[in-house]
Amino acid sequence: MIAESIIRELVEEKIAGSDRFIVSIRVSVNNRIEILLDGLTNISIKDCIDMSRHIESSLDRETEDFELQVSSSGIDEPLVMEQQYVKNTGRNVEILKTDGVKLEGKLLGLLEDTKEIRIENSRTEKNEKGKKQTITEQITIPLQEVKETKLVLSFK
Repeated sequence: MIAESIIRELVEEKIAGSDRFIVSIRVSVNNRIEILLDGLTNISIKDCIDMSRHIESSLDRETEDFELQVSSSGIDEPLVMEQQYVKNTGRNVEILKTDGVKLEGKLLGLLEDTKEIRIENSRTEKNEKGKKQTITEQITIPLQEVKETKLVLSFK
C-alpha cells in the first residue's frame, strides 16, 4: 500500500509557494488515491491535471499499481480547512453545530487568534405591535463547536 505521507509530501512539494492547500488525502488499501485541493483563488482542471502528472511521474506503477483522482473542493463540499473560511468570507453558509443547532447567515470571517468563525444572522420576528421586523445579529462560534459548514447557493 502506498503511504499517505508519501502522497502528502508530493502534493506539498507541488503547491509550495502558491495559495493552494490540501483539503484531504485518502489512500485506500487497494491504492485508490483521492486528493482534494482548494486555494484562495479558483482551482482549474489544468491545475488538477498538473498535480496528477506530478504524482504519477514520482510513483512507479511497476512496483505498485494505483488509481489516482485529483479534484478541487466543490461548492457542495463542506468547509474543513481554516483557509476555506477565509476564502469564502462574504458568502452565505449553513452551520451545523456539535449540539445539533443549525445556523444560517453570511460568513463574516475567521478570527484566527481565537479559532472562531463569525456569521451575520438575520431573522424576522413580530414586534409587540404585531408588525414584522428583521433582526440582524452577529454570532461568534468556536471552530471546535462546528460539526459541518456548507455554502448556501443563492440565485437572487
